[in-house]
Amino acid sequence: MSSEKSRIWLNRFAWFTAFATLLLICSGGMVTSKGVGLAVPDWPTTFGYNMFLFPVSKWIGGVLFEHTHRLIASTVGFLTVILAIWLWRAEDRQTVKTLGFVAVGAVILQGILGGLRVTMLKDQIGIFHACLAQAFLGLLVLIAIMTTHSWRAGSLNLTGLTSQVSEKLFKIRRIAIATTIVIYVQLALGATMRHQHKDLAILDFPTANGAWIPDTSADALAKINTWRDARALSDVDAFQIWLQMVHRFGAVVIGICVIVFCARVLRDAGGFFGLRRLAIAWAILFFIQFTLGAWTIWSNKAADVATTHVAVGAIMLSCGVAGWAICSRLLQNQTI
Repeated sequence: MSSEKSRIWLNRFAWFTAFATLLLICSGGMVTSKGVGLAVPDWPTTFGYNMFLFPVSKWIGGVLFEHTHRLIASTVGFLTVILAIWLWRAEDRQTVKTLGFVAVGAVILQGILGGLRVTMLKDQIGIFHACLAQAFLGLLVLIAIMTTHSWRAGSLNLTGLTSQVSEKLFKIRRIAIATTIVIYVQLALGATMRHQHKDLAILDFPTANGAWIPDTSADALAKINTWRDARALSDVDAFQIWLQMVHRFGAVVIGICVIVFCARVLRDAGGFFGLRRLAIAWAILFFIQFTLGAWTIWSNKAADVATTHVAVGAIMLSCGVAGWAICSRLLQNQTI
């Protein structure tokens, strides 16, 4: 196989590994949304069996979701190791090689955290596990972008950019970085809410318990919990209510940031086709994500809707990483 074909297949494999990771995040979302994270009580075995030899006939109920999640995680780990070795052998850029081995370290840590979540019964570990999964996906997307032909060949890079265009790209890149950080914080807030394993603290949208600003005084909480008790819903406290409110506020901030990014790209960098297409896709994804967020509330956190919400959030984070990477590449004067 020629060197160029090898690089093409390497890039395809990197994207495949990123896609498998997205499926893993979806699988984890289903496990959490359905509250079946402890359906398999032991780790790394499954009811005493070797994980890979667990009888298919026993894949029922919550065990199906949890065991499938473990198998997908093992597959992602295997793919990541192959990717790192392939990068080490085929790449001549130390930065990309290093990213490959960072990915291996991250996936190993992720597996350990998943196991500790089962054995130690700590929701805090589950939150960190979810956040690391999102960061790991972003890392794989970055590797996939950096192994594209256009990145290697420097066709993204325009030597001799005018100072005016460069300054505009610097500003666009800053917006992309800021937006990506806010999205990551938003995903962490969502993970915190999901790993409380309780009903939604606020069941209406766009209002919050019938008001635009929720009342969390002792008397108001007593009335809210009385109403919830009558409907067999879990009690809530002020922290849970305001956590959901901060998550809603974060969605508004993200929307503003993404729209500003899209507008600035279309106005100041519309000639860069890849960046323009990414900006439009990012804006579309935001509106889809906002709708899914509202639907999650209206459906009282239906597992399929909530999981789709998590998946689109992961894709939006990846778009942020891609936006930062493309802007950085456009501003460089040599191949890295």
